[in-house]
Amino acid sequence: MSEHPAEPDPFDPFDDIVETETDRDPDLAVIEAGSRTLRARTGAAGADTIPARPADPEVDRELREVETELADRWGETKLDPSIARIAALVDVLGEPQRAYPSIHITGTNGKTSTARMIEALLSAFDLRTGRYTSPHVQSITERISLDGAPIDPERFIAAYRDIKPYVEMVDASHDYRLSFFEVLTGMAYAAFADAPVDVAVVEVGMGGTWDATNVIDASVAVITPIDLDHTDRLGTTPAEIATEKSGVIKEGATVILAQQPVDAAQVMLKKAVETDATVAREGMEFGIVSREVAVGGQLLTLRGLGGEYGNVFLPLYGAHQAHNAAVALAAVEAFFGVGAQHARTLDVDTVRTAFASVSSPGRLEIVRRSPTVLLDAAHNPAGARATADAVSEAFDFSRLIGVVGASDDKDVRGLLEAFEPIFAEIVVTRNSTPRAMDPDALAAVAVEVFGEDRVVVEPRLDEALEAAITLAEEEAEYAGAGVLVTGSVITVGEARLLLGKG
Repeated sequence: MSEHPAEPDPFDPFDDIVETETDRDPDLAVIEAGSRTLRARTGAAGADTIPARPADPEVDRELREVETELADRWGETKLDPSIARIAALVDVLGEPQRAYPSIHITGTNGKTSTARMIEALLSAFDLRTGRYTSPHVQSITERISLDGAPIDPERFIAAYRDIKPYVEMVDASHDYRLSFFEVLTGMAYAAFADAPVDVAVVEVGMGGTWDATNVIDASVAVITPIDLDHTDRLGTTPAEIATEKSGVIKEGATVILAQQPVDAAQVMLKKAVETDATVAREGMEFGIVSREVAVGGQLLTLRGLGGEYGNVFLPLYGAHQAHNAAVALAAVEAFFGVGAQHARTLDVDTVRTAFASVSSPGRLEIVRRSPTVLLDAAHNPAGARATADAVSEAFDFSRLIGVVGASDDKDVRGLLEAFEPIFAEIVVTRNSTPRAMDPDALAAVAVEVFGEDRVVVEPRLDEALEAAITLAEEEAEYAGAGVLVTGSVITVGEARLLLGKG
């Protein structure tokens, strides 16, 4: 058996870096110490929606061991155009992914929020759910959820140990070991079968056709908006990216298609014809009838596949989240067969209850007041534009300070240009991973976009947060000032910890 190579190799033509959590520093002592200091200085606190490290030292030790073993494999940084290894793994596991129906989600932005909405709706209708999403904000256990909550550490450890002998068997029979993401996918599918769940909500890691999740045969395929991201691996145009992502559309499935660029939509519709799939398009078969800003979120009227759903409160900000809600509703209607033969709606009160319960950590999440500190995981220009629009619509900041730490392989200029209209000043920094963009290099781009007088450099994230909060507080006339931390899922996760949220 060949060990996975340390350097880029010809076996993997997509060998490169993506937004991932597998490169986190396993020793969080420095961040945790910074968290205590920052919280003492700023008074940050609040309830948490993401599990912290296990309180039991032995469980914590075992979880760290599992994380270390997983991180020693190929990271999510590699997209190999083959599902041979994951297919071999689920085969020896007894095809656990076929023990339950599934809804498969791909796209560029909005996948995780949409998955959470779908999960909430299914749960409200008394179905036991499993949800698999990536990357995680703080804890690796977030990636595998049962009944709407991250799998507990003990169960995560047990899931890994249960499949480890089979993973080693597959490793021994292939030239390259199973990747980090492939092993996690096997764990999720096995955990869902073991639970057992009534339905699995599965988000692709990257792309679609060659993604490790694509060994499922989902009856509903969801395509969130496609834009340019991971262009060195998925393609340089929306049409090329759509070609890879259309691989989740299976024979006879129902495709829930969010609003797309014309060339991307054409690719998806062609794939649907080839697979005899039924397509429901946002703006045609379903969509948003109306939306208005409300305290703590927005009030929606949605048109589903079977009819209208009015007075739906969604406790998330921005038009993009309203579109995600419309897509999620249509996906659940399709799962239940609504609109297939005759018009009928799901129970409206149940739909309202489900949407009112939705949360999406790290997506315009308020983690502190006075001044308000928001966290948002936007890491590409399309996501940044949606976030900037949402902030302008939902918040009346007199002055907004940005804290940005981005990954080195992203379209950083496009990201900064999207935020320039709403940031009075920007504090550039970095997260703890080796793939974070150097703060001086990030500052050089920021100066070109914002001008030198609006850019502050703080290499340490804790000091960047403190500097931004100080800037927001420094003058009485800026009583309505705020801070937005963004640029990377990893930056947001570490800021969350620093501010006492986990």
